[in-house]
Amino acid sequence: MTFSSVLRVSTPVLEVAYQEAGDRGGLPVFLLHGFPYDVRAYDEVAGLLADAGLRVIAPYLRGFGETRFRDPGTPRSGQQAALAQDLLELMDALEVERAIVAGYDWGGRAACIAAALWPERVHGLVSAAGYNVQDIANAVEPAKPEWEVTYWYQYYFGTERGRRGLERNRDELCELLWGMWSPTWAGAAAAFPASAPSLHNPDFVEVVIHSYRHRYGLVAGDPQYDGLEAEIAKQPVITVPTVVLESGADGVGGPSDPKERAKFTGPYQQRMLADIGHNVPQEAPAEFARAVLDLVRR
Repeated sequence: MTFSSVLRVSTPVLEVAYQEAGDRGGLPVFLLHGFPYDVRAYDEVAGLLADAGLRVIAPYLRGFGETRFRDPGTPRSGQQAALAQDLLELMDALEVERAIVAGYDWGGRAACIAAALWPERVHGLVSAAGYNVQDIANAVEPAKPEWEVTYWYQYYFGTERGRRGLERNRDELCELLWGMWSPTWAGAAAAFPASAPSLHNPDFVEVVIHSYRHRYGLVAGDPQYDGLEAEIAKQPVITVPTVVLESGADGVGGPSDPKERAKFTGPYQQRMLADIGHNVPQEAPAEFARAVLDLVRR
């Protein structure tokens, strides 16, 4: 592991726990994990980027690890606007004016939204799985049946049975997802125990359930993010330099829609990772780090 011990900083909503590596005077890069993962996904990537002189910052998202809500009364929202706003507020708290943002799954969504709405703050974007922004207005439109079956956990979380299942069986359920989503990654079972403690955050279940219900319009969002959700609903284009990493062995969902290419109007590259599953940085750290470093040179 190349990261420091866990650091903390206050934002308006959270006490964000994060880990850092590299030169504090270097170009900052934020590495953003997804569900049900944590910053351990970036252990190898961080070392490669730190060796290249970057300042590497990997926060635990809301509901994960040692990140905590400052106010007990704050809704435990997992909606995409909250994740994006958390990233912007973390940058402000760390006095980072401009950075590369890189992520996958939930973290990729926060990175994509930040790049779209606050391009002046983003030097470049690395996104696993393309334009990772939810189109909630069209969320009821079905995908191909062979893709829909991989979303079973999302429909499960839409029920009380699913909420109880996540609460009671979170390790078993999340380890199952790791294996299903990364079917070619022989190291998934061995890697899971290092990330499992982050799933025992006291707000984990509430944040996760809200996330999966909100994206289908089943529950309301936190009102403080209404304005931001309205901007996201316009499905804004991304103008900053971008590298998209497309997994060829992702066990959840299908490949990115080719129409998404129109959402990227700045310098753009798509790189295929034929035998890589959902957890791109942990399965392909060299390729992920290379994507970040290629943006540094722009």
